Amino acid sequence: MPFLHGLLLSIGLILPLGAQNVFIFSQGALQPKFRTALPAVIAAAVCDTLLILLAILGVSVLIISVPVLKTILIIAGVLFLAYIGWVTWRSGGGVPSSSEASQYSPRKQVMLAVSVSLLNPHAIMDTIGVIGTSSLDYSGLSKGMFALACIFVSWLWFFSLATAGRLLGRLDSGGLMRAMNKISALLIWASAIMMLASNAGDIR
Repeated sequence: MPFLHGLLLSIGLILPLGAQNVFIFSQGALQPKFRTALPAVIAAAVCDTLLILLAILGVSVLIISVPVLKTILIIAGVLFLAYIGWVTWRSGGGVPSSSEASQYSPRKQVMLAVSVSLLNPHAIMDTIGVIGTSSLDYSGLSKGMFALACIFVSWLWFFSLATAGRLLGRLDSGGLMRAMNKISALLIWASAIMMLASNAGDIR
């Protein structure tokens, strides 16, 4: 029961389209080989694992409760989302050029994946409010099974998302991917604006 609960809960939380999902999908489509997209996939999965564990252990509540840390998190998140949106807007479609591939070196993939995963107050608050709160119903082995299910869904989802992006990138001649990159960039910028607007009172 705890494992099934964690499984269903995590699927519901991870499915909505957001900056993190858009970035992982685009890396699957953009990179010339699937393995070259793995730095972004693994970094996002590790970050989600960290957030889940912190939420279940209750540590992340302390981060959000400190106003200065929350303000820094919001500002950094908005800036990184704006940058990722700009890079996504400028990227082409179809077979990536050498210049596009160089834009997403393994180090940059990890940096951007970490930024869209951890520098997002909404993601942290959702993790605390939903996963963290739900885990209070369990203890001992049951809590461990609940956490394991949540982590399993994250890893499976990000690998599947990159695989779907890779398949689309191989089938598409370029036009569809260019359009998707434009839409993805607009969604990422919209996320940044919404984050800024909803937290305006905290950074005055």
